[in-house]
Amino acid sequence: METGSSSDSRDKQKTLKGGDIGSMMPQIGPFVPRTEHNPRELRSWAKKTGFVSDFSGETTTNVSGKFDSAGLDVQRSHEHSRGGGSSPKIEIDPVLGRTKPNRGSEIELDAEAGHGVRRNGNAGVLGFREGIVRGENERRRVRDEAVLEDKVDERLNGSGPSGNGNGVPVPSVNSVEPKKEEGKDERDVQIDMYPGGEETADGGWHRQPELRFGLRDNRGWVPVIYYGLQHFLSLAGSLIFIPLIIVPAMGGTDKDTATVISTMLLVTGVTTTLQSYFGTRLPLVQGSSFVYLAPALVIINAREYRNLSEHKFRHIMRELQGAIIVGSIFQSILGFTGLMSLFLRLINPVVVAPTVAAIGLAFFSYGFPQAGSCVEISIPQILLVLIFALYLRGISVFGHHLFRIYAVPLSVMIIWAYAFFLTAGGAYNYKGCSPDIPSSNILSDACIKHAYTMKHCRTDVSNAWRTAAWVRIPYPLQWGIPIFHLRTSLIMIIVSLVASVDSVGTYHTASLLVNSKPPTPRIVSRGIGMEGFCSILAGLWGSGTGSSTLTENVHTISITKVASRRAVQLGAVFMIVFSFVGKVGAILASIPQALAASILCFMWALIVAIGLSNLQYTQSASFRNIMIVGASLFLGLSIPAYFQQYHPETSLILPSYFVPFAAASNGPVHTGSKQLDFAINALMSMNMVVTLLVAFILDNTVPGSRQERGVYIWSRAEDLASDPSLQADYSLPRKVCRCFCCARRLGA
Repeated sequence: METGSSSDSRDKQKTLKGGDIGSMMPQIGPFVPRTEHNPRELRSWAKKTGFVSDFSGETTTNVSGKFDSAGLDVQRSHEHSRGGGSSPKIEIDPVLGRTKPNRGSEIELDAEAGHGVRRNGNAGVLGFREGIVRGENERRRVRDEAVLEDKVDERLNGSGPSGNGNGVPVPSVNSVEPKKEEGKDERDVQIDMYPGGEETADGGWHRQPELRFGLRDNRGWVPVIYYGLQHFLSLAGSLIFIPLIIVPAMGGTDKDTATVISTMLLVTGVTTTLQSYFGTRLPLVQGSSFVYLAPALVIINAREYRNLSEHKFRHIMRELQGAIIVGSIFQSILGFTGLMSLFLRLINPVVVAPTVAAIGLAFFSYGFPQAGSCVEISIPQILLVLIFALYLRGISVFGHHLFRIYAVPLSVMIIWAYAFFLTAGGAYNYKGCSPDIPSSNILSDACIKHAYTMKHCRTDVSNAWRTAAWVRIPYPLQWGIPIFHLRTSLIMIIVSLVASVDSVGTYHTASLLVNSKPPTPRIVSRGIGMEGFCSILAGLWGSGTGSSTLTENVHTISITKVASRRAVQLGAVFMIVFSFVGKVGAILASIPQALAASILCFMWALIVAIGLSNLQYTQSASFRNIMIVGASLFLGLSIPAYFQQYHPETSLILPSYFVPFAAASNGPVHTGSKQLDFAINALMSMNMVVTLLVAFILDNTVPGSRQERGVYIWSRAEDLASDPSLQADYSLPRKVCRCFCCARRLGA
């Protein structure tokens, strides 16, 4: 029953609107709602096409001025409540061009605030007080929703700022939850910022139905062991192939290669365990990252190391150790002091995407030129790994997508066996030439021509199996005391920043893949600080590169559907055990170099693809974004090429695939300080450093909205305190919190 006050309020509302609203709207006949309509259909279409609706109410209007759709819906709902025989509310979808089913009344009462609150389909909120319409229709993006229950009264009464930043009152979480799916308006077309996850009313995320093993799942020892080994086997291409590049370049023997591989397995197991307990606590494998490969090659190919003959490998390794330790200390300070939390505000997907892509593109001069030394092995290897990863990825064997998960190890074993038969069959036997004689001691001109082919193609040229011990435990400072120089330390400090940017993108994407909220800035800082500490361990043990979160983790979690922290921890234990068996490293060191280069072509291409996939969190069709990414990648390749042209004599000394990494000693920068000249020329000759610099400056200076830029939205400390599931995902173990008095600063 309507009272007189409500009738006056309705007349007053009509006066404000300048007339009868019904006479202004077209008459629409009855309709039959579509029962088969999928409420996520439009959302998926908008996600694929990048469409952004103009009907989102982004430019808000006042009630006293121009009428928007929200005001019309309020009027109709108010008249319908009188029971005056008015027709049911009919809405027309402005995008699909069809009527939408009647959702009924969406008026809810907030008992605490005493106001009627209606939630429209745009996720905007209309507040009613004393019969006067006060509110507006606005778009709210899914990933910007952060509503705290303890601030509801303040926001509804107008005594504080609104949760959405536009002064619009926000209802409590409990009052919105039952209307989340029912009240979704198809006019609010948004890009799905969190693919594979469905946001709940409390800001959490439903678990993906295809996820086999959740973050905190524990289904017994047998599944955990299986999935743990599976996780590390799928990352085999990133864990074992870096020593096959750097050790021969440093003049190391096959035994040295086997020892470095064993050391790398040990460091991988230890650092992964530390990160899973004390870092971000995400199921991410730490290991020798390709981020540190380019600076390692720059230091290895410095002019003063080219003529070393005695103990060349140990001297260069000690130089790398000192540089890695200094850069890692800087990274630890950046993380544990909280400076990384401030730096996060400037790191967005438009910065991360080209930077990670440049890490893979930096080795285009090494990939196939090295693999092409034995095309009868490299081409079948590249084709087979692509067939497994792409064409056979949907084939399931006993419920497991073996070809997609084990594309790298399966293809390596098959082609390695094929290369063994070629070697045994005499394909690389040349009259009067022995593969056991070093190329420097070959006197026959006929054998010199075939020495390179025998070294890269034969499977029996490595003597690592004969020289490696069965049991050997890698220990710190096994190569000697690290050597510290200013020039190499400056290089690794900047590279540690690149590694931190790479890890930030991996943290954010992995957190969504495991169906959790993104971590808080403190947790990200804690993870970066722990990465720095892990790299210090890598420098002390002498793995040749620093330790970082592997970018390929995102691909591994996506294809295996396993995000178990316990499985990763148990797999890390197996890595530690394998590192004690010297013959394991010897077997891996026996992989032909052409075969290793072929796999690296696939791994570097995968890194490029994963890096560019970060653009899914932005408006990828925006000219601003595509121009920043394009300019960053082009200049990131072109500027280093300019620095690399100032060393013509190195092309006569070094192999062609190492020439781009020899610009540090002969670059165009001359400041009067040899140490500073070396560092600047080295940094400007690295693609990832130049790409990061260009993308960082452009993204933070070119105007653009938060939605367009796809700014990373991290969780807040209040969310960690109020959400038990979020706290269980990221908080440090209770025993650790008792031991560390600074646990609060570390984000526990």
